[in-house]
Amino acid sequence: MGITRVESGPDPPVRARSRSQYSRLNSSSQTNSLKDLLQSKIDDLERQVLSRVNTLEEGKGGPRNDTEERAKIESALTSLHQRISELEKGQKDNRPGDKFQLTFPLRTNYMYAKVRKSLPEMYAFTVCMWLKSSAAPGVGTPFSYAVPGQANELVLIEWGNNPMEILINDKVAKLPFVINDGKWHHICITWTTRDGVWEAYQDGTQGGSGENLAPYHPIKPQGVLVLGQEQDALGGGFDATQAFVGELAHFNIWDRKLTPGEVYNLATCSTKALSGNVIAWAESQIDIYGGATKWTFEACRQIN
Repeated sequence: MGITRVESGPDPPVRARSRSQYSRLNSSSQTNSLKDLLQSKIDDLERQVLSRVNTLEEGKGGPRNDTEERAKIESALTSLHQRISELEKGQKDNRPGDKFQLTFPLRTNYMYAKVRKSLPEMYAFTVCMWLKSSAAPGVGTPFSYAVPGQANELVLIEWGNNPMEILINDKVAKLPFVINDGKWHHICITWTTRDGVWEAYQDGTQGGSGENLAPYHPIKPQGVLVLGQEQDALGGGFDATQAFVGELAHFNIWDRKLTPGEVYNLATCSTKALSGNVIAWAESQIDIYGGATKWTFEACRQIN
């Protein structure tokens, strides 16, 4: 939060600044409370829709009444989603470009975000992000990068009861992450094409490493980078069972292997923390689709 410049003088400017800071904090708190309330209502209504669908499939109830009730519920859902969009807009007008998170509340094949930039050819990389999820089994796919001829050029996925995996050119390494506890976690994966050496960090600490992961295969350029879905075709072919459910923030990519100290700085929100030199987390570079939402987020202030 920036400090407003004021002319030198006695107490009134200081009190004014304090009131302004309190007002902004109070506004943020109210907005987050509204978000939680609306999301709770949406979840309840969607459960009602699923219940009615199950009833229809079992041949119970009157078709006319079921259709009318579903129409009412879907109308209410639409209204709540519109209200969320209005709240989002109010938040967006008052926040820095990197202080936001993406929320994927449902496991669908249509809810996702797309990064406007593609990746260059890379002989090494580090990808880092904040994740929060309680989905089971498996949190889904936080991100996928597909290129022509290879849908699994670079993918992070936890599907079913399998551990989280990183895929490079469809080659797989199992990662030691445990993140589906409903708390915010910072994760990083580093990789170099030389011998396919990789390292995995959770909350600033290295938890695993290996080699022979797609050795001597450079990451190909000019692909499509998607957040929240696994691509079976370039920019699409989504499968709801592989969708990410939860919240994601500060997704950054570098074209080199970060040092353990640099990873730790990111996980602890140090003033020395770096932004990605290939993909930097910026609201102007992320488009959302299918009901995914953006909310204000400040790492290390909102954690858990």
